[in-house]
Amino acid sequence: MGAVRRDAALAGLKLMAMRLGEAAKIRRSLRDPGKKCVQAVLSLLTCLEMEDGYGELLGALVNDLEDLKRQGIRYVTVSQDLLSKVDQPLPRRFSEVSVPETVPAPEPVPAPVEEAAKAAPDAPQTVPSRENQPAAGVPPPPVVEVDRETAMAGLRERTLVCEKCPHLAASRTGVVFGVGSVHAELMFVGEAPGADEDRQGEPFVGKAGQLLTRIIQTMGLSRETVYIANILKCRPDTPGQTAGNRKPTAAEMQTCLPYLLEQIEIIRPRVIVALGATAVEGLLGKTVGITKLRGNYQEFRGVPVMPTYHPSYLMRNQTMALKRELWEDMLQVLEKLGLPITEKQRNYFL
Repeated sequence: MGAVRRDAALAGLKLMAMRLGEAAKIRRSLRDPGKKCVQAVLSLLTCLEMEDGYGELLGALVNDLEDLKRQGIRYVTVSQDLLSKVDQPLPRRFSEVSVPETVPAPEPVPAPVEEAAKAAPDAPQTVPSRENQPAAGVPPPPVVEVDRETAMAGLRERTLVCEKCPHLAASRTGVVFGVGSVHAELMFVGEAPGADEDRQGEPFVGKAGQLLTRIIQTMGLSRETVYIANILKCRPDTPGQTAGNRKPTAAEMQTCLPYLLEQIEIIRPRVIVALGATAVEGLLGKTVGITKLRGNYQEFRGVPVMPTYHPSYLMRNQTMALKRELWEDMLQVLEKLGLPITEKQRNYFL
């Protein structure tokens, strides 16, 4: 959506709100010059009566905001120039409202009164106006966010038709998006789908996935209460091979990573478990061996990340010591989540 149409529509919205006695509501929605909640703007637009020539313009704005909402975008930016118009005298006609051709850069923030007084000691001091400040004790209006299910559904639709890696899009059976609860406190991240996942469209459903499911269940959880995803949403192609998998390239992971980042942003898990060295590399950018990183919490955008072995690694290395190490990592995760740990769980070996 162009800046001109958005600013013009919002400027027209202010005029209509004045006529419908909704000026206070507009002021509350636009007081903060930062990001505006798409859902809040949509709710305000739909409550206003469309009349004269404003209906077509505002209808276009509603359509654009609805499109952004379906894409999982929760905020739009409103220019500082438009915000300043909210408190200006209302013109007689909409045609008198000037609309900037482009969104101007934010105006510099004025220096505090104390600093201004030091710079010009003879100048009279002024007190900032409280006209537009909320009354004491009055809570700010709530910010209405797009619900997680809707945001994830929109992200899924965009991911399923992705062809940013043409060679993967040509060889895949389908996109393997993710599975589990969008309200999960715990999220597991692997590297990429295998042949079984590619056929079924769900991550971790092969033999390694069956082991992961058993680990999750032994933690007292289920696949329905956690969320499982991969760095790469398509199975890496294997030209000339009839079986087997390959590691995703750095370019492939970098291309696909934004989808995973949106999943994490929507779910907002309390803990992420990175399964294997490739998942650690794709998520954290670290190429240190998993044996050195496992068991030690890392951090990704404020979320604790527990690196541990990939289930397939345990299947290739059937030793009690490795299985116990992975389980000790999961005990740390349970402690971080504040979940109860039984004596049987503490003494468990995979």
